[in-house]
Amino acid sequence: MTVTRLIARPLLASAFFVGAVSALKNAQALGPKAAPVTEKIVPLAHKAVPQLPIPEDPVTLVRINAAIQLGAAAALATGKAPRTASTVLLASLAPTTFAGHPFWKEKDKAARKAQELHFFKNLSMVGGLILAGVDTEGKPGVAWRTRRAAKDARREAKHLAATARREAKLVAAQVH
Repeated sequence: MTVTRLIARPLLASAFFVGAVSALKNAQALGPKAAPVTEKIVPLAHKAVPQLPIPEDPVTLVRINAAIQLGAAAALATGKAPRTASTVLLASLAPTTFAGHPFWKEKDKAARKAQELHFFKNLSMVGGLILAGVDTEGKPGVAWRTRRAAKDARREAKHLAATARREAKLVAAQVH
């Protein structure tokens, strides 16, 4: 792992540690704020995965989201499955952002500005998570390896076709 990754991953994960611990401590207060978002997401989740027992209580969902964020942040910070951890954090950040920072609902200018700042701070974290999620640590990714294998196969097929043509001409010349 490079020094940049060694520093950047824990820094990115730190916001999730702090936020998740705060959410666990204040789940009762955050539950009602999360309710408008959970009321929309839970039915979609039930429809998508009907066999999965998904709780409907917003307080429980806040706690589950916080626990998921703690686990994924720990994985990202330590470099264990950082791409997966980034993707999990990204998925958990979207509902957290919409539930926790709905600046468009604020009437008070100062409160609106504060919520707007947090909302866009979370969007910037989305950018960092996207970068961390696609970071292959300098190793070729699956897409590159697939393109490379296809290119190599085309080159090999072209070479085999040329060799076959050459052999056919030799055979034809020997017959005459």
